[in-house]
Amino acid sequence: MKSEPLELAASANALCADRVGLAKLAKWAFDGRDLRPLWGDLIAKLLDGTADAGEGLDLTLIAQLLGDKPAGLTIQRDVLRSHQLFRSPCCSEAPRLRVLALAAATDMGSNTPIEFLLEESDFELMVLYVVPDAELPDPLPDHDVAIVIASDSEDCQHALRQIDQVAARWPRPLLNPPRLIGNLDRDKLHRLLDGTAGLSMPATIAADRAALVEVAAERAELGIVGGLGFPIIIRPRGSHAGFGLAKIEDAAALDRYLGGRGEPEFFIAPFIDYSSADGQFRKYRVVFVDGQAYACHMAIADRWDIWYLNAGMAGSPSKQLEEATFMQTFEIGFGRRHRTTLALIAERIGLDYFIIDCAETRDGALLVFEADNTAVVHNMDSPQIFSYKPPQMTKIFAAVVTMMERRAVERRERAA
Repeated sequence: MKSEPLELAASANALCADRVGLAKLAKWAFDGRDLRPLWGDLIAKLLDGTADAGEGLDLTLIAQLLGDKPAGLTIQRDVLRSHQLFRSPCCSEAPRLRVLALAAATDMGSNTPIEFLLEESDFELMVLYVVPDAELPDPLPDHDVAIVIASDSEDCQHALRQIDQVAARWPRPLLNPPRLIGNLDRDKLHRLLDGTAGLSMPATIAADRAALVEVAAERAELGIVGGLGFPIIIRPRGSHAGFGLAKIEDAAALDRYLGGRGEPEFFIAPFIDYSSADGQFRKYRVVFVDGQAYACHMAIADRWDIWYLNAGMAGSPSKQLEEATFMQTFEIGFGRRHRTTLALIAERIGLDYFIIDCAETRDGALLVFEADNTAVVHNMDSPQIFSYKPPQMTKIFAAVVTMMERRAVERRERAA
């Protein structure tokens, strides 16, 4: 096998198809703008053959934002058959750094939404989709830094394998290497982080439907599946953002759950009551950039299955005050309490950029629910309601920019 670096050519950059991109389209949808007229205009161009590749890829996002994921993925598959390289808008006409993001052909939630991180920078962002039945471009488009944005989900595995085969020969710094992204699957993550000081992370067990059906029918004890007992948390394998997540109290509840789902594999874990003394559940999102932890958001609700959108944060000044305090005092509060644990998590996971969703147990341990590289980190919330958020998001975005600049400079210095 060749050991020399892959080749780069500025001429390959001319193949980039320009697009509106995820950040702008998502912001329009978030603000309540009706995307259907734009959908109608672009689908008409697609049908009469006048749409370019960038418009076609924008259509895939619009379809998903409108709730039609199957249509979006169908359009995406057709577009990516003939074109895989795209450019997102840059705030500068003379970008000072070129970033190449390596994506998988999947839904919009399974690649790192990197546009949100870089949209206000003076970096040029190119996204290369690594798809089955298509080799990586030879030569590659010229760039200063590359980052793998595909997730650990099943439909990204081909892309991760293909990138990993040439990762050692990549001619520029390659952030978030695919071999490390593979460790983020829930059962692998537990094994990776097990024994970390100050960390509570219940064992997550992969279980197939057949074994769970036996438990639900009371022909077998739950203990045969990883030694767990009720109550448990269950979700389809590969799911995120609360999709298919449920608390199961007994065999009858498991039977009802399986009856409403068709997935062949699931993750199960013991239920941990992480409610605070006031009965509220508090869930935190922490972003790691270049090994450093940053507060991203905090959600507070009276339900255990909490995520930001179901916590009612926008309508509660008291919750907003608590979230603002979490952000503004992170270095001397939450971040300091868990400094050693957070540092060990960053070291063991080893990725340049990733996120954890976590809580605090009543005995003060850091309870980690999941880690991934694709959770949304954005600045779309209303500054009138969440006035404390823009400075914190700006801090995170600046850290990402600084990390990429540092890696690019280090490579240039070594080359010199």
